[in-house]
Amino acid sequence: MNPLRPAILAVAGSPRMKRMLTGIPVTANIVRRFVTGETRDELIPVVRGLLGSGRMISVDFLGENTTDRAQADATLAEYLSLINDLAVLDDGRSGGAAARIEVSVKLSALGQALPDDGPATATENLRILCAKAVQAGVWVTVDAEDHTTTDATLATVHAVRAEFPWLGAVLQAYLYRTEADCRELSGAEVRIRLCKGAYREPRAVAFQRASEVTDSYLRCLDTLMRGAGYPMVASHDPVLITAAQQLAAETGRGTGRFEQQMLYGIRDAEQRRLAAAGTAMRVYVPYGDQWYGYLTRRLAERPANLAFFLRALAGDS
Repeated sequence: MNPLRPAILAVAGSPRMKRMLTGIPVTANIVRRFVTGETRDELIPVVRGLLGSGRMISVDFLGENTTDRAQADATLAEYLSLINDLAVLDDGRSGGAAARIEVSVKLSALGQALPDDGPATATENLRILCAKAVQAGVWVTVDAEDHTTTDATLATVHAVRAEFPWLGAVLQAYLYRTEADCRELSGAEVRIRLCKGAYREPRAVAFQRASEVTDSYLRCLDTLMRGAGYPMVASHDPVLITAAQQLAAETGRGTGRFEQQMLYGIRDAEQRRLAAAGTAMRVYVPYGDQWYGYLTRRLAERPANLAFFLRALAGDS
């Protein structure tokens, strides 16, 4: 784990730092390393290229912590239009049982934090989104956010799965609770994306040391791989990628029964290698103008990302 991670995540919450970074012209070039652009017109050529390389995709329209109903409605409308645009790119090929195209969504972007009826609003918006996805042959996965939202998010996913059992959810290995969540959710048809975790969490709820997070991830991964669901192994860590491949062989999981996932802009050569070797490889592809929180979390995750950022600010890349 990046030793500067706590400091970066703390700075990420500073409105002053946000104003400064978003006002620097060179920042736009840095953002394009990790974010495809601000509009669907910028996104679609990137998606087309990824699909053409044999990879699958999960597209995230960036946004979170919505506290305005109109904004939540606008986010839902954008996702519905996004699904229309993505559906025409699918030529019918698939990675076994996997949908080649998926969208990822944060419930806070769909209104979960709205006063009074936030959870109900987010649940209804998610149902509308899933109904549209069924028509288009697209998957939906609900992203994880900070630990204060976990119970509400899993409750919404559970409710919507009654109608759409293929709906995916994200679990974060750095939370103490996640191993138990994996045991509970490793049943038939359950799609779980397992990641290390990207938010600044207190010691009371989350592992702090890199070795502890990795060990937790391995325990959670073992549970999911031995379960009856569909594990989505979201990691750039070579140790975890190798562990996933070994567990897949050990448990008899072939293509279509699990997948590897990585972020757009990170370890592209490894993504291509895995796809060429026959592994179902999905790339998490973000777009939109609300990129600040996403970017700072990416910088906090890996020293290489931070080094790239600092070189760019110094004019060296």
